[in-house]
Amino acid sequence: MEPSPPAQAADRRDRPVSEPLIGVSTYLEPVARWGVWELPATLLPAAYPRMVQQSGGLAALLPPDAPARAGTAVARLDGLVVAGGADVEPGLYGAERDFRTGPPAQERDAWELALIRAALESGTPLLGICRGMQLLNVALGGTLTQHLDGHTGPLGTTGVLGAHPVKTVPGTLCASIVPGESAVPTYHHQCVQRLAPGLVASAHAADGTIEAIERPGPQWVLGVQWHPEMGDDPRLMQALVAASTARLVPARTPPEDFAPPRTTGAGARERLRP
Repeated sequence: MEPSPPAQAADRRDRPVSEPLIGVSTYLEPVARWGVWELPATLLPAAYPRMVQQSGGLAALLPPDAPARAGTAVARLDGLVVAGGADVEPGLYGAERDFRTGPPAQERDAWELALIRAALESGTPLLGICRGMQLLNVALGGTLTQHLDGHTGPLGTTGVLGAHPVKTVPGTLCASIVPGESAVPTYHHQCVQRLAPGLVASAHAADGTIEAIERPGPQWVLGVQWHPEMGDDPRLMQALVAASTARLVPARTPPEDFAPPRTTGAGARERLRP
């Protein structure tokens, strides 16, 4: 008996419409420790892929790669999440480094900017979270405030999320998903300063900080400054997954008169008809 040919990977259009593939960008760390190992690592808090999965999507991690490959990666996705993380390199928006700005993550900056631009060019639904929102603004020509007080965790702590209310702007995509005012999990010390052309602010904190941005138009493009993956409100991710699902083409069905071939004893092939 001849071995079966290897299964062909289904392209984006042939996957079940209920399972969009959502790419999530990752950290690239020079050293991480697990078990007996201490090695360079690509990593991501499990809350990101878990929320994708719980919202009905398939999660695919996107570690930093050559920016020229971003278009190929995005072409295989139905939706994209640019995750939170390190401060964006100030030179990318024409600023001198503030002493309070964190260490650079140049490989990640270059890769995620390329992912964002590929998503915008291809119409792929895009959700930027915290750093991801800031990079969306930078990618389109905006700038950032390099230090902001009062938007991290409790005073005197590190690595502990805070919470504060945000209020969405009526008539925006963000408001259609999370209307009115709600408390959100937050941990950031940078924010949007000058909004990029083509973007609008769609949520604010009580102190006026821009907490969500979006690009009006047919494409689903939204960035939020808070961390929905660290809370218990799945609406933003559910909305991204729904928008990504809408891009899938239902699986092709055979014509009504189709009948599979069969082999007769003489080896000739004939078609079965109803």
